Amino acid sequence: MDYPEELFYSKSHVWVKFEDGTTASVGITDYEQEELGRLVAVNLPEEGDVLDFGDVFADVESEEASEDIISPFSGTISEVNSDLLDSPDMINAEPYEAWIAVFTDISDRDDLMDSEEYAAFVEKENE
Repeated sequence: MDYPEELFYSKSHVWVKFEDGTTASVGITDYEQEELGRLVAVNLPEEGDVLDFGDVFADVESEEASEDIISPFSGTISEVNSDLLDSPDMINAEPYEAWIAVFTDISDRDDLMDSEEYAAFVEKENE
């Protein structure tokens, strides 16, 4: 599995790329997309949605399962990747390029892990 060092990760298998201290793009990890299999649909949030840590902000559907995407922090959705509506499999092909949403006004980010911590978390989860 690939867990780029410049990203942060949540226990709900969401990656986070900070643009600055209060703005970040988010998507699902390589591990999560592989667990789900080929994605066939993505339901995106609305721009302007205000979320708390732990809120569901999107979901993805594969041929076998559906998975809620959980907010890794509190913040406001400022942009969504509408390209995923027509091509959800972009997440399978390039999980760390196929962002789902951009958050601004971020807070409550204390639960994020770096790549080493996330790799250990995934390993322990699969024991």
